[in-house]
Amino acid sequence: MNEKIIQNKFKENMSAARSEYANGMYDAAFQRLEHAHILGQRYFFMHLLSHWWMLKVGIKKSDKREIFGQITRILTAVPGYLFGWIPKGNTGGANISPVKPMPLPTDLEELVGAFNIWHDVRLRLIIFSVFAITMLGLKTYL
Repeated sequence: MNEKIIQNKFKENMSAARSEYANGMYDAAFQRLEHAHILGQRYFFMHLLSHWWMLKVGIKKSDKREIFGQITRILTAVPGYLFGWIPKGNTGGANISPVKPMPLPTDLEELVGAFNIWHDVRLRLIIFSVFAITMLGLKTYL
């Protein structure tokens, strides 16, 4: 899996979504955002960005369910990222459970199909643990 290719594909989808959003093509923009969400969900800021723009589309369409769903997803992004609550293939819209894995679109299968979240979670938990232990150790000196 080439992370640079994934990041570039994410940027392409976000750019197209922004353009469609600016032209009032909210449904088309949302479809691009769903694609971007699948690509970016393992990367914290890309994941948040896709939900932020989904929220913007929900606001433009006055879709209360989407607005509430995106606010909820934005608020749960930190624990989800830290503990690996990232169901592969999930499109990120409020019409789908945030914990439901979904089949990957065929054009993304090669890019993200082999991705294993638990590798990233182990690394995040190690970093978080080292940070927490360091902070506890510093507390005794403060």
